[in-house]
Amino acid sequence: MIPKKTTVKDSHIVKIAVERENHMAQLINLDQRHPLASKIQDICSGWGISDHQNYALQFCESNNQKYVTEKNRNEIKNGSVLRLQYSPSKTASDTMETLLNGSPQDKVQVLKELTPLSMDHTFALEFIKEKGLDTLIKMIEDVNQTNEEILKYSLSSFVELMEHGTVSWEVPENSFVARNIEIVRNFQKYPTSCGESALSNLENIVQCSSKHVLVAEDIKLQDILRLLQEVNSPVMRQNAIALLNALFLKADESRRRTIAHTISAKQFRHALNHSGNGLGTEMTHQLYVLQTLTLGLLEKRMRTKMNAQDQDAHEKIKELRRIAFDETNSQNPNDEHVRRGGGSGAGNVNFSQHYKKLGFKCDINPAQDFMETPPGVLALDCMVYFARNYTPQYMKIFRDNRADEHECPFGRTSIELVKVLCDILRIGEPPAEQSGDFQPMFFTRDHPFEEFFCICVITLNRTWSDMRATAEDFSTTFSVVREQIQRTLKCRPESLEDFRNKISLLTYQQITALRQQERTSKEECDSTASAIVRLKEKISPHILDLIKQQRLSFLVEGTRFAKYSRGTRTKDKFWYARLSPNHKVIHYGECDEKNIPTLEDLPKKLPISEIKQLLEGKECPHMKETRIRKSAVNLAFSITFENMEHSTLDFVAPDESIFNYWTDGINALLGQPMVSKQKNEDFDTLLSMEIKLRLLDTEGVDISKDPPPIPEDPENYDFCFES
Repeated sequence: MIPKKTTVKDSHIVKIAVERENHMAQLINLDQRHPLASKIQDICSGWGISDHQNYALQFCESNNQKYVTEKNRNEIKNGSVLRLQYSPSKTASDTMETLLNGSPQDKVQVLKELTPLSMDHTFALEFIKEKGLDTLIKMIEDVNQTNEEILKYSLSSFVELMEHGTVSWEVPENSFVARNIEIVRNFQKYPTSCGESALSNLENIVQCSSKHVLVAEDIKLQDILRLLQEVNSPVMRQNAIALLNALFLKADESRRRTIAHTISAKQFRHALNHSGNGLGTEMTHQLYVLQTLTLGLLEKRMRTKMNAQDQDAHEKIKELRRIAFDETNSQNPNDEHVRRGGGSGAGNVNFSQHYKKLGFKCDINPAQDFMETPPGVLALDCMVYFARNYTPQYMKIFRDNRADEHECPFGRTSIELVKVLCDILRIGEPPAEQSGDFQPMFFTRDHPFEEFFCICVITLNRTWSDMRATAEDFSTTFSVVREQIQRTLKCRPESLEDFRNKISLLTYQQITALRQQERTSKEECDSTASAIVRLKEKISPHILDLIKQQRLSFLVEGTRFAKYSRGTRTKDKFWYARLSPNHKVIHYGECDEKNIPTLEDLPKKLPISEIKQLLEGKECPHMKETRIRKSAVNLAFSITFENMEHSTLDFVAPDESIFNYWTDGINALLGQPMVSKQKNEDFDTLLSMEIKLRLLDTEGVDISKDPPPIPEDPENYDFCFES
């Protein structure tokens, strides 16, 4: 028989279609190794186009209409459909000609096309090179422009062009800033998209330009409030809050507090909460940023220790005692002992006992309890707020507390609770770039953090009682309370009252039940069902091979090692070792601290075939010195070999990770099992991920521990099938 010829598929060639308006599409083979320009010339020739240099290919998918370049041509796949269009430079030149000399109708048309074109980086560079950005700025600044369409599309095109980050925001002049401010302040006069673009421009100017002062001076918070109240456009509201966030970030401490005070007004809070109803992730993120910035103003108090000279703070401590124990003489001069450490006052009242009953660690001088930061004096502020505004509940805590080991120490637990709340809300940290953890309830009341604390401290005391906790259970109790708070916050309660109702349902018993349920679910996921066990056995070799390939790739990249002499590190002397790409030779030699040597730069070679054994730790010959640090011994390994001048090649890894990678890699080269702790962690992680991925389709399906039984054979096989 004559063997059939088999065609070898060339991975560099993709089969695509190229469209052109009013023409039949061409089906071509595109060789990705050849320059695009030559292929475009061939395509143009097929349609009888002579000026091929004025044409380019463009993706024509709904979510991707970029020009095809040498950089992104790898996105072309078999079956892709491309479009032959005028090149970016030709399109930019034609667009500029129309903008400079065309009729108003022509300008509107090209500007309408310019906005989506400006999203393409290649076109944007060509258009900016043609001074297109300057032209757009002039058109936007023209206050005599009566054609709203021209202004609308000029602004949107400008926004898209600046998104590429190739032009500094210092370029627009004061007149451009003033024009955008005028559009925002008089948003009713302009199309909605004009306001959206102007707000976006002002946000970027505040963030990235020295002209941010102009915006801060001319844009009033009332302008933003009016916009949030009157505008229905979600994008415009989103951009308005983004501008507010930018102004907040640029402001000094005094200005920030002024902004926070203004937006805490009821009408502003209502407008912000209304803006967050049913909107997308970007709006949620902007509201989260505003929430983080306003709560961040508490950072100063959170990081401030109690000052012995702070008269106001000392008065607050006295007030806590007076409210709790109904002291009638609020100006008792003997209260001065709080600062001096006195033990008793008039009427034989032992104030130290009162402070002990209040739960302070230092009952002689409770001011000492507020020296830790965080939470600093912020804890004292919250405790006094609770005592003043929720006096019955405050009194109830001490009335219900048992005078035994199960008594809940209000002072100590309140201070720890404020610390936990600051951690949960990330007070003092900048807003996360992608987070959308917006909590509407923080925009529903004055003093939202203090109100939040009041609800949580009541929950804390209830949980302490439910757990019959003692001082030894402090950490355990707070792990439960933290979970109660975090689970409730995940529900995004609309108001503080809603938060109060939801967290009241999450009792200690409920948390225990949820933990047990989740633990059971996890155990089911890691089930020992025979089917899962067999699946693990089946894919384990593949996982081990992945780890092996990663280790060998790491060795091929190589590592810089410090030199050691008689167990002591030699200062500023290094050597480099790397595995050859064919995994047959280890190349090594001296190197400096900065440059990574190539294989050719490393003169010494150690064939893998001549490696005899891998030694680790104290077994290594260069670790025999008694004065060697333990950390160095734990990172040491040696390769023993034959037929060479020296019997070992000695290493001390820079860190544990590199030690694990190299020892695993050498063991793999020697055909030995990889035994590092890192290998076990990687194996468990990858195996777990692979199992979960493969079981995605079985979600909601019970996998029995044992396979179903095979039914018994039928009595006979005389089956009758009726048609």
